[in-house]
Amino acid sequence: MTPARRALLLAALAAGTARPFGAPAAAQGLAASLNTLSVRANAGTVGVVSGGIDGTYARIAADLAAVLDDGDQLRILPILGKGSLQNLSDIMVLRGVDIGIVQSDVLAYAKRERLLPGVDQLIQYIAKLYDEEVHVLAAPGIGRLADLAGKPVNVDVRGSGTAMTATLVLDGLGVQPRHVPQDSALEQLRRGEIAALVYVAGKPARLFSGIPANSGLHFLAVPATPALLETYLPSALAAADYPNLVEGEAVETIAVGAVMAAYAWPPNNERHRKVARFVEAFFSRFPDFLRPPRHPKWREVNLAAQVPGWTRFGPAAARVAATR
Repeated sequence: MTPARRALLLAALAAGTARPFGAPAAAQGLAASLNTLSVRANAGTVGVVSGGIDGTYARIAADLAAVLDDGDQLRILPILGKGSLQNLSDIMVLRGVDIGIVQSDVLAYAKRERLLPGVDQLIQYIAKLYDEEVHVLAAPGIGRLADLAGKPVNVDVRGSGTAMTATLVLDGLGVQPRHVPQDSALEQLRRGEIAALVYVAGKPARLFSGIPANSGLHFLAVPATPALLETYLPSALAAADYPNLVEGEAVETIAVGAVMAAYAWPPNNERHRKVARFVEAFFSRFPDFLRPPRHPKWREVNLAAQVPGWTRFGPAAARVAATR
């Protein structure tokens, strides 16, 4: 509890009581009790910034809370975010954000574009999570990526990982990029106002779950060219993932890793100790994430997997080393 908030609380309590004597002492006692509760609650609370409500990040953060919450000892507070670039910035500067889920290519991108000073030294990773697939959902009559040339295409909100990836996937096509939330973009696509939307999310993404089989909307193939394979992995969208949108053979696409990242706090810092407690609980209880009703993407996670170009958070590195 901040001094300003404590002063306001004392003033409100003093003004609201009908007893003229003993009120200040009572107010101070209540404020002290609330301050104790505040300190205890905040000491165990870890804020995790994720993604939009329809994305996989939000569901992963919800799983973290469901599995790891342990009263005042550890409480996970999921926070809806605006994408990988914004999440990276939030980890660095936003109060209450201890951990974020981001695309693995965002660190190199932010460094190359000089978006966040010292980002490669100030951000570390706890674990690589899973791979996220690039979805390009198109309107009827659009058969391949080249057909999007000069047409309006939604690439998610500015600062998102999808917007970053879309610049590479659609490079040279001269599309008209739109930056609206994905749920709004899907409605625009249905009305024929845009030609396609690009969405990077772990399959199956909830955004596409309500699209009927006769909608005419479909996924476009994203060929794994040599240039894209320098950063991304080959993948595919199958009928088992999207029975209403994929018929017959799987649709070729690419994927990028999702990473759980944290600020590089020094070991003697209370924020470092808080994230270290999270790491201990996460590694210790990881088998719980592999069972229903947790998201199926957890079954792709290899806690020992390394992320090229990143430094692992000290306590997480220690846990991985202890299992070897």
